[in-house]
Amino acid sequence: MATIIAGIGQQNSFKKVLEIALDELGKTEGSPRRIKAVSDMVSFTAERRDYESEFERFSIQIEAFGEILDKIHEIVDGAEEGLCEYIDDIEEGHTTLTLPIPGVENPDYDGVRALLEDLFSKTHIPEVWRFNGERYNNEPVSIELLFRALIQYKASDIHLSAGEKPIFRIDNKMLESDLLPPLSGPQIYNLVKQLSPEDDWNRFEEEHQNSFSFHQKGIGYARASAFLKAGQPHLTFRYHPEDIPSFEMLNMPVNIMEKLSKLHGGLICIVGVTGSGKSSTCAALIDWINRNRKLHILTLEDPVEYHHYSKKSTISQRNMGTDFPNFENGVEGALRHDPDVMLVGEMRDAGTIRAAIAASATGHLVLTTLHANDAATVVDRICSFFDPVERELIRSQLRDCIQTIICQKLVPKKGGGRVPALDVLFNDVKQIADGITAGNTGAIRLGMQQNLSESKLFEFYLYDQWKDDIIDLETAQEYAPELSMFEQIRMGTYTVPKLG
Repeated sequence: MATIIAGIGQQNSFKKVLEIALDELGKTEGSPRRIKAVSDMVSFTAERRDYESEFERFSIQIEAFGEILDKIHEIVDGAEEGLCEYIDDIEEGHTTLTLPIPGVENPDYDGVRALLEDLFSKTHIPEVWRFNGERYNNEPVSIELLFRALIQYKASDIHLSAGEKPIFRIDNKMLESDLLPPLSGPQIYNLVKQLSPEDDWNRFEEEHQNSFSFHQKGIGYARASAFLKAGQPHLTFRYHPEDIPSFEMLNMPVNIMEKLSKLHGGLICIVGVTGSGKSSTCAALIDWINRNRKLHILTLEDPVEYHHYSKKSTISQRNMGTDFPNFENGVEGALRHDPDVMLVGEMRDAGTIRAAIAASATGHLVLTTLHANDAATVVDRICSFFDPVERELIRSQLRDCIQTIICQKLVPKKGGGRVPALDVLFNDVKQIADGITAGNTGAIRLGMQQNLSESKLFEFYLYDQWKDDIIDLETAQEYAPELSMFEQIRMGTYTVPKLG
């Protein structure tokens, strides 16, 4: 475990030093049963029976000479029998104290602690210490208990961090649970080792982070992600149910989603910030195709999150690291595997984007995700991965292959929970296509507002949700990118901007 170096200020109480050590260790590693502390003049070991009680047994080494050593002798010699013994090492210049004396039956631990306070009040307590904890709680953590609590709380994520109780993300709020006491670093470390596939565990040991899929049978799947912080493990779970959610369950517009699921080629981008439901939307689209069309669906994911099984379609799910080395290689190889529909888990580099564009341009329906704040800026976001000399060509290719871009945000719903608000771009009018070619975000957004386009801006979607009593007015106003436009729509004064 990591050594914590702490400046404790000027103290005259051993109890205070111990409290500071326990607090520092508890915040990073959990609560130990043994503490080892070292300074330039004093070192000690403190032990206790469990993780909550007071410390009872101590071994202390003090560099003491002359008058200070005489005071130590005087205090110990005058103490109640059995509380303390000492050994002076004249050659090394230190005295070792053991409290209570080993072998004493029913020792007076309160007396031991009082004696320590008396001893340290007569000596100089250093200001800088090195603290180490040992014998942390190593009791196995029940992953089933955590998953069942996640379902009960209707949470989307679990965070396990050393020194803290489990934290659940509920309606996008991080809330601590009393389900378990504060967890120790070794508990979380062992859980990561227990759940990780061998290659992912090796990656965690080498790179101090990993990501993998875990299945709790009968409850659901999770994308697990582990990493080190301050030398201690942190483990997160993003929950996915065993049954693929339908469009209705996700509160997604069925008419739009079914239209996308019936496409025969082109590029569909599902975008949004982390935790906005992109993976769930992609899974619902894939599942609809799987249930209604006789095709070959091939997915490339890191890691596989929702697990599909062949229905009307034949489905092949591939996991990055075990089934293919990287997205660029996976997409290029997929073209030789006779797919009709491809899911590319994330467009995260120029090579992957180039391969995805090529696949969509050769008659495949390609579904992918990207981090973005709205639909109109996605073209610029994609082009930012490329050198300036390539961007004109990329925009031209995007103009020809983009079918739809959906940006989604999860907003608070009346009565609790969250629902998606959408920014939908259909590449269905000349103004949008020209805006894509020019890389003009404003022109794309202007084209999305034309009556001939099926596109729909966030402001209109939020207005419809407010009008249908799904969200309250304050929520709609808070999440509207352009509040003035939303207010115009609400007041009935909005007019479609004229094209220049």
